[in-house]
Amino acid sequence: MATGTLRAFVSSFSVIFLFKLNVFFCQQFSISFQQPSDCGVDSYFDISSLSCVKCGPNQISSKSGLACECQTGFRVLVSNGVSITCQQCPDANQRVTQDGYGCIRCSGSVGENGKCQCPKGSVLVERDRNGNPLNESRCEACNATEPAFSAPDTTGNRCVRCDDSFINSSQSCVCGISNVQAGGMCFPSNGLPTSVVPNVIFSQLANSVPSAWFSNFMYSSAAACLLFSNRTACQSLGNMCVMNMHSFSTINNDACGLYNTVYRATAAQGSTQDVSYWRANLPWLYYGDQLGLASRILQNEPLPVGFSFKGTQKNTNIELWAAVYSVRGEFLRWESIGGGNLQLCPDTPTRQQSAFTFGTAYKQSCVLSVSELLNGYPEPVFYDVFLVIQKPQEGKRLLAVPLLNINQQFNGQFTNEGSNMDNWLLTRRMMLVDTLSGRQNSLSSSPGVIRVASNIKIGFQLVPNTQKGQVYPPLMTVTYSDIPVTDPITQTVKVSFSLEYTMDQEEARVKTDIALGVLGGVAVVHSLLKTASWKRRIASPLIDLQTIMKFLVFYAGDLANVFFIITVGTGLYWLIFFKAQLFVSVLLPLPAQEERFVVYVGCAFALKTVQFLHKLFVQLSVDIFFIDWERPRGKASKHVEGSGEAKSQASPVSIWRTYFVANEWNEIQTIRKINPTFQVIAVLFFLEVVGFSNLALRDPSSDLRRSPEAYTSPYSLILRYGVASAMWLCIGLIQMIFFTVIHERFVEDKIRQFVDLCSISNISVLLLSHRCFGYYIHGRSVHGHADTNMDEMNTNLKREAENLCGQRGLLPNSDTQTFQISITNRLRAQYDRIIEPINRRSGPSRLVDASANPCEQSTKAYHTMNRFLGSVIDHAHREMDYIVKDKLLFERLIGMEFIEPLDKSIFYNDDSHSFTDVLFYGNEAVLLIFDTLFFCVVDLGSQNFILAAVLTYLQQMVFRLIRNGMGRRNLASKTLVDKRFLI
Repeated sequence: MATGTLRAFVSSFSVIFLFKLNVFFCQQFSISFQQPSDCGVDSYFDISSLSCVKCGPNQISSKSGLACECQTGFRVLVSNGVSITCQQCPDANQRVTQDGYGCIRCSGSVGENGKCQCPKGSVLVERDRNGNPLNESRCEACNATEPAFSAPDTTGNRCVRCDDSFINSSQSCVCGISNVQAGGMCFPSNGLPTSVVPNVIFSQLANSVPSAWFSNFMYSSAAACLLFSNRTACQSLGNMCVMNMHSFSTINNDACGLYNTVYRATAAQGSTQDVSYWRANLPWLYYGDQLGLASRILQNEPLPVGFSFKGTQKNTNIELWAAVYSVRGEFLRWESIGGGNLQLCPDTPTRQQSAFTFGTAYKQSCVLSVSELLNGYPEPVFYDVFLVIQKPQEGKRLLAVPLLNINQQFNGQFTNEGSNMDNWLLTRRMMLVDTLSGRQNSLSSSPGVIRVASNIKIGFQLVPNTQKGQVYPPLMTVTYSDIPVTDPITQTVKVSFSLEYTMDQEEARVKTDIALGVLGGVAVVHSLLKTASWKRRIASPLIDLQTIMKFLVFYAGDLANVFFIITVGTGLYWLIFFKAQLFVSVLLPLPAQEERFVVYVGCAFALKTVQFLHKLFVQLSVDIFFIDWERPRGKASKHVEGSGEAKSQASPVSIWRTYFVANEWNEIQTIRKINPTFQVIAVLFFLEVVGFSNLALRDPSSDLRRSPEAYTSPYSLILRYGVASAMWLCIGLIQMIFFTVIHERFVEDKIRQFVDLCSISNISVLLLSHRCFGYYIHGRSVHGHADTNMDEMNTNLKREAENLCGQRGLLPNSDTQTFQISITNRLRAQYDRIIEPINRRSGPSRLVDASANPCEQSTKAYHTMNRFLGSVIDHAHREMDYIVKDKLLFERLIGMEFIEPLDKSIFYNDDSHSFTDVLFYGNEAVLLIFDTLFFCVVDLGSQNFILAAVLTYLQQMVFRLIRNGMGRRNLASKTLVDKRFLI
């Protein structure tokens, strides 16, 4: 017990010691969080220890909070660069000098900081010309008259020559009463309003903010520009108009109003660079002051150079340059547009430069923090953007890129928001982020509102019918977002930068409408023929609601094919002509213009679904019966109970052959000419592994492989549909050709094998897909019996191979075993009369005979039907006889019989085995188109080929299970074969 207690104590002590050691280990690497604002008045923030340190005696924290300074009335005695020692001035009448190291008597007044100050127009002197400190400060008045024209500088330490505007206006450094002083300058009376509106309109917030920047510099910039032709002032005034969104109004004393006043007043100075809208000394801000000029500017004359995607004359480089100005109107530099100067979102230079490859639909978007914008853009920078035009053997020319400012107002209306070009007012000069104009109290205060270029789009429009890649001048569209600053750390703004390329799609739209109209008319005629054929096949002359619904179903299928042909053709057209063109002659539709195409695809899928479900319903309700031609070979004696006598009767015929044929039919119900699993895997392999999906990108490149570092443009829905549908159809058609030409010929042909099986089994198959129309497979054995042993079976097959017996056809000396049949109403009525007791069992309970044995009813009906149909085939019923003939070519083409079976049924020779129309096998076209549309619709909705392939495969499996399960049930009920034997 003592040992156990000691061990427990040692273990507990060790755990506690380790815990304490771990805590101590963590604590020595952690510090308390402090910042300069936490230090107070008597402490400063030590940037080395990142903590607050108390100042020395007679010291207070400086304005920055990062050092200490002497209190008022105390001078610096010792300073070693790290710390200071403060001493009070010995004489109560002395004040601390401006540098803080001495004490001096003041000849003038004392300022709020406890130091000497001089009246306006004088400078403070505390040392002589040799630098020796004076006992008493002096105030030296600056000579404001000729010839000195001096005034104190901004620090008040020395006299300097006053601004020329004062000298020119009043011949002194004092602005006279008749003059106007603004922005540190003096202006004589002029045509400008002396009372300006320094407000910045933030239209999205329905608010206008008085701007400190506008208050300080707007009038002075306008006056200096007008009176002195000061180019920097003119640029500054133009920048203020840009910050106010180029907005036009009847007010002439806001930023743009002053700019337009100066613009009109300087008309005599002429224009710059032969551009009528570019006034001398002024920045170029507008393309006229009236609406309706945009079309003349944008679509009057194409660019003198063309673009080419391939070949030796390949030209896909878009070169843009910008003249960059500061907010004060200073010219900063010429800057090549590319990389991140117009793109606020961070990205690699390679991806950002991809924006300027002609034909590449570029879009970059991200979410930025307001605090990052405040720190990164303390002042706005302004850009005048130009397109570089480089002709062979000629110098560079710069084409001005017009700007469409969505936030611009014209007399209170946002005319640039709509798509009507006649209402646009094009402008020049743009900015990215404005954190300056929203500062209200002072320039050093935080802005209440900031403005961000949240959406920048550069658009090129292709010249109609061009074959040389000519485009109209580009248009830059800018949308600004007004953001009230409440919590910069948590506030965000979404920004984007994009390039788009357009062409007139009206011609393509008209051609599509014409094709849709023509093919739709053909579809109506074809549907009417199919409806007429259906009416004849059900032997109903009346046009009732069922007929109308049937026509609509047929028309849905035909119209689905029309939409499918048009959409696939459209997708392949754009894929081939856009990706393979040398000189640019076509450009892809914009995403908004693809909506109509997507609607067509949706219509094709919906209508094809109706057709597919109708086909499935017809196949699941087809009437089928197996005619057994086997006859008893002799008689067998059967003992009769009670009488003690043996009664002789015909030997029973085995039912196993019928069961075997029924099972084989059940198996071939869902066989197809393509393998769904291989189809899905092959399509995914070519799209995702080989890289055919890259052909659907909105760029001119036709490369299947893309570098991971390169920019990946968004997908075009039309190209994506074209690639996906073409890939699915091509692989499906290749499978069908391989299945038909090679597999069925050299490996296995299940349809012909089934027909052979019927002949070997001595079983014929009657299929009625309509009330009076269907198919007949003649399987009557030429040997008379099929229920035999192996030796006799082999002998029969050998005799047949050596042509020692008759042929298998229905007619003598004929091999035709499959037929399309049109039966008379009399024959159909007798068929229904025989099968009626069985059908009544599945009807209402009040119609069912409770005393009847279902098994006996089924057996009796089976034998009755077998004898009846066998006798009909053997021409034993003159009133229900039939003839055999060939179908006319036109009858086969339109799928309709011209002769109505009134007195005799008609058996049409059918070597093409068209009885597969009631199987998946004979409807491969419908299934293939349905699968293609299903795959493409899922992909268009999800933009994911893998998901589309998986869902398409699952869809195929689900419908296959439905077709198998319900087809098996229909087979059992119609052939009177017990479904327990269908395995």
